[in-house]
Amino acid sequence: MTHTNHAPKEKAQCSLTGRELPRRQLVHLEMVRPSLAERIRRDFPDLPPDALIAKAEVERYRAAYVEELLRDETGEISALERRVAESLSSQETLSENVEKQFDEERTFGEIVSDHLAAFGGSWVFILSFLGLLGVWIVFNIARGSETFDPYPFILLNLILSCLAALQAPIIMMSQKRQEAKDRLRSLNDYQVNLKAELEIRHLHEKLDHLINKQWQRLAEIQQLQLEIMQERRQ
Repeated sequence: MTHTNHAPKEKAQCSLTGRELPRRQLVHLEMVRPSLAERIRRDFPDLPPDALIAKAEVERYRAAYVEELLRDETGEISALERRVAESLSSQETLSENVEKQFDEERTFGEIVSDHLAAFGGSWVFILSFLGLLGVWIVFNIARGSETFDPYPFILLNLILSCLAALQAPIIMMSQKRQEAKDRLRSLNDYQVNLKAELEIRHLHEKLDHLINKQWQRLAEIQQLQLEIMQERRQ
């Protein structure tokens, strides 16, 4: 009978929390971008360069660093900017479908006002209304004094006044909802753009850090090759 020995996963200790975690959940401090590593060293000044830190702790410090960065640039961090900072550590998606949200939350009155405003601002309404006015005027002129609304069409003027008085607030209700939708869309765009800007800044700094580390290693390798060549010549 053959026994299969399953070797336990290699673990190491996080230098910040002291917990033992799998290696894949840890990262070397020297691989963290300099500004973030400096922020961590403010709380743990005795950390060695090869210290291992849990990725969750790195993301937590990253959110704190972004909050401090925004506070230094704007003087005061808003709830919206704090949410962006938290989304960087939690990998949360900030983009939202504002149109879908508004369509789902509309009341019956808001649905009616939207449809009436859309119909009242269309060529179908304008042409239909002009046609109705033309028929009304021609009919009453043709009937003469026997008509229900003789010239100067007092009843027609009353209907038009009532229609304008009702149409204006209905259109304003729809425009108010559209303004709220545009405001939410602008806030959503601001969140997404701010997060993208911070992510791009983070990537640029991280790439510069990795390139510098790579150049240092290449320089060390070149120096070792030169020393080996010199030893062989001697």
